[in-house]
Amino acid sequence: MSTDPAGVAAAPPPERDLTTHRRVAGVLETLALHHVRPELRQLPGAVRTAQAAADALGVSPAEIANSLVFVAVGADGSRTPLLVLASGGHRVDTAKVASLLELDELERADPDFVREHTGMAIGGVAPVGHPQRLRTVVDVTLGRYDRVWAAAGHSHAVFATTYDELIRITGGQAMDVA
Repeated sequence: MSTDPAGVAAAPPPERDLTTHRRVAGVLETLALHHVRPELRQLPGAVRTAQAAADALGVSPAEIANSLVFVAVGADGSRTPLLVLASGGHRVDTAKVASLLELDELERADPDFVREHTGMAIGGVAPVGHPQRLRTVVDVTLGRYDRVWAAAGHSHAVFATTYDELIRITGGQAMDVA
């Protein structure tokens, strides 16, 4: 903390209210349409990994619903986005998920593809609030926890939700993704 010329400690700058951020506001609006008023937490720094989010929240990485965007490659060569809400406690088995969804392949999306289809940057991709509803898979492992945390459209914002609520608000398909 710095001091002014009189030696009085200066107050830290006020935290930015992320509820007014365009993407966070969009997520909150979408949640409201689903009758969800979430507990929103603004974090002091960017949380671009499940471990970083877990550390900031004081929970295990498994309680973080990672929003991972993949390129779903169909038998006809079509390339569409697939959002996988995965427990931060493990890695997605892309071959397994592709097989279960009857896809030829599941590729990791690059940052441009993610932003194009979600309107959000990697590290802040929320389960909802995208320009178009995305085909979504929700990791059954998240059902082990009473409360899980998901990104809220910005790398400094997360919201509390439940497994059942994630299924409901995304229209997602429950799946063992590991």
